[in-house]
Amino acid sequence: MAMAVFPTKGNLINTKKSLSLAALGFDLMDRKRNILVREMVSLIDTAKSIRGEIESTYAKAYQALQSANITMGVIENIAHGIEIENGIHITYRSVMGVEIPKVSLKTTQPERVYGFTDTNSQFDLAYIGFEKAKQLTIVLAEIDNSVCRLAVEIKKTQRRANALHNIIIPQFIDTIKFITDSLEEKEREEFSRLKVIKKTKSEQNS
Repeated sequence: MAMAVFPTKGNLINTKKSLSLAALGFDLMDRKRNILVREMVSLIDTAKSIRGEIESTYAKAYQALQSANITMGVIENIAHGIEIENGIHITYRSVMGVEIPKVSLKTTQPERVYGFTDTNSQFDLAYIGFEKAKQLTIVLAEIDNSVCRLAVEIKKTQRRANALHNIIIPQFIDTIKFITDSLEEKEREEFSRLKVIKKTKSEQNS
């Protein structure tokens, strides 16, 4: 559907400029969407791999913890002696205007977090396993958050691209056609009017 504009050459020029800008905007939106989709797909593939590794790591860690509980008795008191990790830091990088988190860990725990006299190798394996699971969980949290942010932005970008492609650009095209047809009709009318005037003058002179 053409926009409600008065059919003048000035409006024709302005509408053509607007069409050119809308087409450029659609091209940029489409490229942005493709870049974001590639980034998201890459992260999803990485997340799948990490999820499998986390499941395996947690399973081994819990198995070692169970063995430690069996061989040492319930080790809840030792676990409570290990401090809560507070060394997680978040920074951001921009991908096509989308703020993507970068999660890093600079541990606040001491190098030796438990004594060796009251523990055994099973406890060591459990501790190492949960440490690895913690590192993997940090990476997965970063990826999952990034995927969520990218998905939201892809949806917005796709919606805007669709609006340009399906609504705005066709409106400009229809408007240009309407103005062009109107101007051509005016030119034909003016040409016919001039012919009539010329014929009338010619008859008057003869």
